[in-house]
Amino acid sequence: MPALRNYDAIIIGAGAAGMYCAALAAQRGRKVLLLDHSPEPGRKILISGGGRCNFTNIGAGPANFLSANPHFAKSALSRHTPADFIALVERHHIAWHEKTLGQLFCDGSARQIVAMLLDECAAGGVHTKFGSAATVEHRDGAFETATARAPSLVLASGGLSIPKLGATSFAYDTARRFGLKIVEPRPALVPLTLSGEEALFSTLSGVSAEVVARAGKGTFREAALFTHRGLSGPAILQISSYWRHGDPVAIDFLPDLAPGWLRAPKRAEPRTTLRRALARYLSDRLAETLAAQLALPGELANLPDRALDAAERRLAGWTFTPNGSEGFAKAEVTIGGISTAELSSQTMAAKRVPGLYAIGEAVDVTGWLGGYNFQWAWASAHAAAQAL
Repeated sequence: MPALRNYDAIIIGAGAAGMYCAALAAQRGRKVLLLDHSPEPGRKILISGGGRCNFTNIGAGPANFLSANPHFAKSALSRHTPADFIALVERHHIAWHEKTLGQLFCDGSARQIVAMLLDECAAGGVHTKFGSAATVEHRDGAFETATARAPSLVLASGGLSIPKLGATSFAYDTARRFGLKIVEPRPALVPLTLSGEEALFSTLSGVSAEVVARAGKGTFREAALFTHRGLSGPAILQISSYWRHGDPVAIDFLPDLAPGWLRAPKRAEPRTTLRRALARYLSDRLAETLAAQLALPGELANLPDRALDAAERRLAGWTFTPNGSEGFAKAEVTIGGISTAELSSQTMAAKRVPGLYAIGEAVDVTGWLGGYNFQWAWASAHAAAQAL
């Protein structure tokens, strides 16, 4: 049996958090081994942002993250900000632009971010081994794989979302082996599915509208998209992180209109219909479907004001009860994961297992849609790298 090669740290998972942590630690003089069972690093980065990588959000702060401990992310986020990562992107001459709501994307390709991270790893002399599954043992105060040994191990292999890209439960399984608690993982930033009577909205597949969507404690104003299976689009993906099975989802289809807006056309154009009134603000197909559901036929002049007021209220709080989501296969991230109660918010180190760290999506910190999860990857990686 060949002798194990000694390192200062072994990092498992060559995604955003793992590569960044490896690069930063190595550039601090640490001897680092970066492992991944996938033959290609950064696979999730490559598909993010439609292939342009929404690599951060200029407004990222603790309020944009969900966790059993909402305060946990504050330390890491405050010590490595979007501006810090933007500075690195610009040092590598990667052109970028801001879209809506503070979202930053590469002008070119997400491959530029992967190449940047690999270049940073190379600059620090990181050793890499891709394309082979890792097994980890803990002996005599050190962590061992089949070929390497180190006093520190960083779990950076992510969550369960998008298994076709290689997502596994490795981080959770390893954490459990070392006695760490796991907050139940579930899909987040994921389309929701409808059944029964609500399935009639599948006839609107492809139709979108800017709405205010609400579920649990989440409220977001963005586009919602009807699909053949249910509801999607940014507004729905956002509230999916707050939604629990059995809960309703409320949609305000006309968030810019003040109460009484249907009375005006009744007075000014008494012969118009509800469908035509809705079509001024919504697509024809959506207006037709909603009008049919409201079942107020005929001209507005023949409808009492109280019926119009009731229609307005329903349009402002139309409730759907999803029967589920499209699961980890379509989820952009995993909510839940390694409990923050087990980790130091300063260093991401396990409190009860010396030398063990967890970063990125493997941890119970989940960001909103729009570059926030990448910022958590960078910030948590930086926190761990400073401690290795």
